[in-house]
Amino acid sequence: MTVTPDSIATLVLQQFEKLPAKRKPLVRDNGIHEWVPLSGIVAQGLDSKLHCIAIATGMKCLPTSKLPLAQGNVLHDWHAEVLAIRAFNRFILDEAKALSQGTVKSSEFLQPRDHSELLHHQDGNGNGDAGRVWHGQPFAWREGVKLHMYCSEAPCGDASMELTMAAQTDSTPWDVPPSCSLHQSNVGGEGQLPGRAYFSHLGLVRRKPARSDAPPTLSKSCSDKLSLKQCTSLLSSLTSLFVCPANVYIDRLVLPASQYSASGCARAFSSEGRMAGLTGRDWKGGYEFRPFGVETSDREFGLSKRSVKVRAGEGGQTAASNLAVAWTRSGLEEGTLGGILQGRKAFDPRGASFASRRKMWALAVEIAALLGMGVTEVQKALAANSYGDIKNSKLLEARRRVKEDAVSEALKGWVKNRGDDAFSLGLSHQSRQ
Repeated sequence: MTVTPDSIATLVLQQFEKLPAKRKPLVRDNGIHEWVPLSGIVAQGLDSKLHCIAIATGMKCLPTSKLPLAQGNVLHDWHAEVLAIRAFNRFILDEAKALSQGTVKSSEFLQPRDHSELLHHQDGNGNGDAGRVWHGQPFAWREGVKLHMYCSEAPCGDASMELTMAAQTDSTPWDVPPSCSLHQSNVGGEGQLPGRAYFSHLGLVRRKPARSDAPPTLSKSCSDKLSLKQCTSLLSSLTSLFVCPANVYIDRLVLPASQYSASGCARAFSSEGRMAGLTGRDWKGGYEFRPFGVETSDREFGLSKRSVKVRAGEGGQTAASNLAVAWTRSGLEEGTLGGILQGRKAFDPRGASFASRRKMWALAVEIAALLGMGVTEVQKALAANSYGDIKNSKLLEARRRVKEDAVSEALKGWVKNRGDDAFSLGLSHQSRQ
């Protein structure tokens, strides 16, 4: 079987079509036609058979001022690309749980690592054989199983700036205010990032685009987040406690031909663009700089902005859908509004998404308990007083170094989106011993 950009796109589009009507944009009572971006993660097996692992729709994010209210229950960013990656990480944790409790004997995607290679003997001073100490993740992504990503729209940010320019009635670059110095180390001022502003300035880290009157956010653009994933892998902090990041990188990104800018994608993602300083970089812990290829498909998503505009006809009105949807191969499916489950009030803990920080943390604790004494260090890390403490744990030191290098050498101007790291699962003191 030959894997093509069209076959990758088709699989994601087909999976979306299987979702119930309540998960899809609609035509409002006032005749306005809704549209939404779609993204998906596809695995290519050793036999080249394709498997859709996760899909997501969505296009908004949480304002910075609301982060302290999230308490791990609210999604920060539900742009389709980001939510699809979070759903992919949820799938991996679900797969790890199934393997750990024996629900399944084997997985097409994950394989247990040889514990004899991951344990060594040492005493309190690092000598002798007083105790067996964990120094690696219990699972690995199967060798040779490639990962591809499909996006129905060009990722917002640097990869789409040429498209943004072309869409302007007047494509003359906007003037930069004298008070605003646009350098990668100080983009738009201390603690600020431009959205679509100053579109002629290329190679910059940008925040999620929004209306000028929208509450500000420090959530980085999808171009920037995908660029970083070329270094940290697709794994989140929690997932990388259980799965080695080696092999969990995007092999190719598939975009509709209408959404592809060769210069924009090369600049944003390739080793010839802003990521050039990381070429050949190989870090500890299975991390490396692995740029993905970008290819195009002639397939168009039927609910893209372009398709919906045609359907609405001349004079018809269109609007972005407020609904975000996530689906995983492990059988999870949900719709969220404002980062919380559809039908729940804002910031209601009962409305936490399956891909939320709190739900993912709780699942990670379950997996560590199933694995038992072999992952004592992981259990200790997960029994931290706060989510932020987990991210700062020694086990994630290699991952932090990768991100620090990527930000300092390529994604300059990256500003951390702080405010939702202090929440706790409320684990007992005994569980942290």
